[in-house]
Amino acid sequence: MFEKLLNLFFPKACAGCNSFLLANEKVICTVCRHEIPLTNHSKIENNEAHVKFYGRIPIEFAGALFYFHKKGIVQELIHKLKYKGHQEIGTAVGYWYAEEIKSIKELQDVDFIIPVPLHKKRLKERGYNQVETFGKAVSESTKIPYNDKVLIRNVYSKTQTKKNILGRSEMAKSIFSITADESHHNKHFLLIDDVITTGSTLEACGRELLKIPGARLSIVCMAMTQ
Repeated sequence: MFEKLLNLFFPKACAGCNSFLLANEKVICTVCRHEIPLTNHSKIENNEAHVKFYGRIPIEFAGALFYFHKKGIVQELIHKLKYKGHQEIGTAVGYWYAEEIKSIKELQDVDFIIPVPLHKKRLKERGYNQVETFGKAVSESTKIPYNDKVLIRNVYSKTQTKKNILGRSEMAKSIFSITADESHHNKHFLLIDDVITTGSTLEACGRELLKIPGARLSIVCMAMTQ
């Protein structure tokens, strides 16, 4: 009842378009949900996300839920999640994507969900890893354990937003490491991040995870640039 009274005097707004949410809507309004461009990667064999990593690292599956367009709804969602503290967006997207992940045959034997890590200095600055709530929502829905201890970022770096492909690739080299033991051997890791752009950071993380004996790798992200 108290929550209903709060919503009456301080109505919640859609994270995508800022319109007031209806009583049955959470985080993202129904209109935005219909307008968000979906990739349908879960239904496409050798989809464009998978193709992006051909010849770079061996993967079982790669995909994203949304397409990321400049000045679009998805950019607004990711920006609010990453820089404005709206971690509920990650939770909403995580539960949304989890329903697709459950149907992807290549992901039926995933053992751990691994987030792309932030450097401890960046984590202190931001206060949170923007993919944490996304990963934990996927974990809760799919019952796949979430583990943010295996993969570590050793190097603090400036934002990659304005770097070109070569610059990102060079920067991504050797900045991650792993802290694995025998319990992580012969496991299937699901690496997660917010947006697939060049794929350089995901590739660098994946290379570290694949150093674990018997490791297999899959990748899912909230969005992918088109």
